Amino acid sequence: MAKRTGRKPPLVADKRYPTGSRSKASAKSTGRSSRKTAAKAKPKKSGRKPAPRRSGRGGIFGALRALVRGIFRLVWGFSWRIGMVFALLVGLGVGYHYSQLPELSALLDGRARGSVTLLDRDGKVFAWRGDQFGGVVTTETVSPNLKNAIIATEDKRFYRHFGISPRGIASAVRINLSEGRGPLSGHGGSTITQQTAKLLCLGEPFDPKSGQTETEYEANCRQGTLWRKVKEAIYAMAMEAKYSKDEILTIYMNRAFLGAGARGFEAASQRYFGKSAAEVTPAEAAMLAGLLVAPTRFAPTNSLSRAQNRAEVIVGLMEDQGYLSAAEANQARAHPAELSEAAAARAGGYFADWVMDETPEFFGDKTTEDVIIKTTLDQDIQAAAEEAMQVVYQEKVSPGSKAQAAIVVMSADGAVRGMVGGRKTRVSGVFNRATQAKRQTGSAFKPFVYATALDLGASPLDTVVDEPFCMTIPGSGRWCPENYTHKNYGEVTLTEALKKSLNIPAVKTSEKYGRDKVRIVASEFGIDSDLAAGPALALGASESTLIEMTGAYAGILNGGSSVTPFGLTELTLMGEDTPVFGAAGGIGERVIRTEAAEQLIWMLEKVVSEGTGRRAQLPGWQVAGKTGTSQQARDAWFIGFTADYVTGVWMGYDDNTPLKGVSGSGLPAEIWHETMMRVQEGRTPKPLPMREPIPPHRPEPVRSDDGGKGVGGAVNQILRDIFGSNR
Repeated sequence: MAKRTGRKPPLVADKRYPTGSRSKASAKSTGRSSRKTAAKAKPKKSGRKPAPRRSGRGGIFGALRALVRGIFRLVWGFSWRIGMVFALLVGLGVGYHYSQLPELSALLDGRARGSVTLLDRDGKVFAWRGDQFGGVVTTETVSPNLKNAIIATEDKRFYRHFGISPRGIASAVRINLSEGRGPLSGHGGSTITQQTAKLLCLGEPFDPKSGQTETEYEANCRQGTLWRKVKEAIYAMAMEAKYSKDEILTIYMNRAFLGAGARGFEAASQRYFGKSAAEVTPAEAAMLAGLLVAPTRFAPTNSLSRAQNRAEVIVGLMEDQGYLSAAEANQARAHPAELSEAAAARAGGYFADWVMDETPEFFGDKTTEDVIIKTTLDQDIQAAAEEAMQVVYQEKVSPGSKAQAAIVVMSADGAVRGMVGGRKTRVSGVFNRATQAKRQTGSAFKPFVYATALDLGASPLDTVVDEPFCMTIPGSGRWCPENYTHKNYGEVTLTEALKKSLNIPAVKTSEKYGRDKVRIVASEFGIDSDLAAGPALALGASESTLIEMTGAYAGILNGGSSVTPFGLTELTLMGEDTPVFGAAGGIGERVIRTEAAEQLIWMLEKVVSEGTGRRAQLPGWQVAGKTGTSQQARDAWFIGFTADYVTGVWMGYDDNTPLKGVSGSGLPAEIWHETMMRVQEGRTPKPLPMREPIPPHRPEPVRSDDGGKGVGGAVNQILRDIFGSNR
């Protein structure tokens, strides 16, 4: 066996290649055999990726990407600069308004005019006029129920936002679009702070000298344009910087308009519930908060049921947000808020309007102060008159009739206790037929004819002949009055003539004692309207108002002195004790003698007990009064009195259409009866201050032995007078 040496002999294949190639092949072979080792020795890769190979297509996409990237950089650069400018402008706006905002106390009562509170004869509130402000309330002094109701209703994130709520705005826009409105129409998404900014009109106070009315000013403050919204947002942020959340809510609670002239929640609480805002229950708080969305629509004085339904929604919100437990919410639903007695009655609408008309403007409709007026109104009497009107119209007037009526009740001194100016009894700011309508008085004027005669010495038992009668009127020709019945009754007393309301005796009496004197007596009794110059004056051809006529009859009741009807007894500025002024009416100077007045009352009592006014009789009471029907029955009257009150009733059409089948002795007397039955209920009957006339003395005829006949009887009587009688 051959011995191996250390070097291998070359292979055949190795001889085929040159030395260089062989070396490469050898290296390759060696590389394969040591691949694992070589792999371990590879260098580490660099962190940067090699640039991609560019081809024709990659170049286009790259250019597009570069273009987009350039546009984005341009827009971004422009946007952040615009944003910075906008933020700077907003900051400047906020800073400006911040510097202009006054102290909190200056923003709590922003009314342009004051209020008038009207009290009845007992000192109870029965009506309001102007903008009522009940006093300042704060988040600490109001009931927690009210504070929670406001936040739950208007801005549940109030304590968490910075004056504006992007979520609220987005939600409002979505709702508006879903309901088919514009994005800014309808729901505004305003926070309480923004609403307060709107109430403050962005710091622009009302200026009466600007030429704008207060209504136009408020409409301008409520604009809903985009630019206005931006300004409100800036102002709201300034408020958030200036005031605390509770201070902003305090401003809101004092400035919000809540219907029926109430400014602020204290005024609204007093007006609707007769209590302070610190005392309201959850149900009452919910009703007050419900007014914010639409004060006039949801005012409980306009529709209590609608206000209660709205309040129930608010109670649900308070329960959902944890302000009320389930038991408290159910209690509020089961016992909804009710109006106070004064707010529910809304008594004296016509009366309140009349008092305001009689009050100087600077203390009335245009007052800049808060005024308290004490009046003569008796709310029980007012309610009696309203109920009487409704009863008669429901029971005795055709449903389709448009005939109107008015009632005035007053004391003998002219103090008006109740007033109804039309069939709609609970209204305000409308035509008042009791004080504004001048109508022909008809026979209701005749008592002043007989008052003149009695004052000049006539007796109720004096006679006048009722017969066909004519007289010539200069410039008008021959005039022949007739009685209502077209009959004549011969010789009648003045009492019978008045009792039957005869026309011819009234004209004759007026002409006998002086037509001018009749005019003077009527005028001094308070009938200030132009009185007819001709003889038809005696038949009530002149026009007068119901309140004038009722006041004139009050002068008869009080013994013959004139009265000026009045409703205001005292006017005081709120917070002061000394009245500015007192009553401007009352009893005036004497017009006729007391004896004449008492005899006239006796005559008027016969009208009711025996004559044309029988329907006005009151069981147990003496009543005096007079019916009246004008030409063609366009007006029907009954004015009468007991010892306590004088009441006048008028009935007719506003357009002077003749009444059908109605005279003063009919429906007006029945309205009077229904009114006074209620007014006198529970009172002790009193006699009228009347004087029955003494019949004229007639000497007894001389009697004789033959029965008082012949000369012999007269002689015997003389002898008996001289020598006496032996019988």
